[in-house]
Amino acid sequence: MSPFVFVFLSSISLLGLADACPCPCEKAELCHQIRDKRDFEVFVFDVGGKTWKSYNWSVVTTVATFGKYDAELMCHAHSKGARVVLKGDVPLAYIVDQNNRTDWITEKVNLAKCQFMDGINIDIEQAVDEGSPEYYALTDLVKETTEAFHREIPGSQVSFDVAWSPQCIDKRCYDYVTIAESCDLLFVMSYDEQSQILGDCIAMANAPLNQTINAYDQYLNLKIAPQKLVMGVPWYGYDYPCLNLSQDGICSIAKVPFRGAPCSDAAGKQKTYRWIMKQVVSSLSGRLWDDKQKAPYFNYWDPEGKFHQVRYDDPESICLKTEFVKSKGLRGVGMWNGNILDYSDDPVARQQSALMWNALFGC
Repeated sequence: MSPFVFVFLSSISLLGLADACPCPCEKAELCHQIRDKRDFEVFVFDVGGKTWKSYNWSVVTTVATFGKYDAELMCHAHSKGARVVLKGDVPLAYIVDQNNRTDWITEKVNLAKCQFMDGINIDIEQAVDEGSPEYYALTDLVKETTEAFHREIPGSQVSFDVAWSPQCIDKRCYDYVTIAESCDLLFVMSYDEQSQILGDCIAMANAPLNQTINAYDQYLNLKIAPQKLVMGVPWYGYDYPCLNLSQDGICSIAKVPFRGAPCSDAAGKQKTYRWIMKQVVSSLSGRLWDDKQKAPYFNYWDPEGKFHQVRYDDPESICLKTEFVKSKGLRGVGMWNGNILDYSDDPVARQQSALMWNALFGC
């Protein structure tokens, strides 16, 4: 059998777990869960494929698998001392019922054991009203999931993804304090910060520096420990078609409402850093810098003659944020997502990707 062949059996008998889920790694010890806690977390979301082979494994501490299960990835990550964790998502209406919640947790624990995983990343981004049954069910879910994983897989890690600010962003009015106390860490998604544009409908940075760091002050003011917070940064940007471009370079965008706001970043399209680095070379403006938002952008004409503005992050804007991470003693950094850099053999692309990894540790 190839060392990475893995057959997953959906029905697992706990008594027959070893027989049902044989270790897929060349060395049996690579199927042992990672228990060591690193001083600085580098949390990587992986959405599938094999680009993970080009990650900077000297710094990766946790990989959250949002793609198809890849036994080869698990074995490699463990060989580097890095955790691999499941994705956890479930309709909140379903887990209001205690029995449903218990069943979901049991299923995830068994799956983690069978796939030799090191925990779970709970990624529930649904709107919740404060004080609703779903509000309490979500809080209980995080607590009960953490207790079950820690009991069944000693040393495992349970993380929970939160919006860039705790101020009911996108109507996600969660009990952030209790959730933070329950789990091992909060992954703060410091991106898509224009999902609700309440002011002028214009293209803006995905994660403006001041807005981003002010939101961490909001989390810290809730008495959430800095060591519970991992800053997520975007390795992608938004391509906005401009309805009008002012002399000052302000790009007016279409009104696309979202959860109570008249405008949103849905007026644009998400673009990977790989695409952005190719497009900026042939753009009308070349790379420009927004000194107010501390982020780069550029302008270009599309083949149909329409004007676009692309707002994104690069090593300069990211390292300003990660310097803040160090200054506040936060748990670490991460990104959405690890796959979308250019890992080809092109020397320029390789340098660009290396600089993005390096920016996770500041300027």
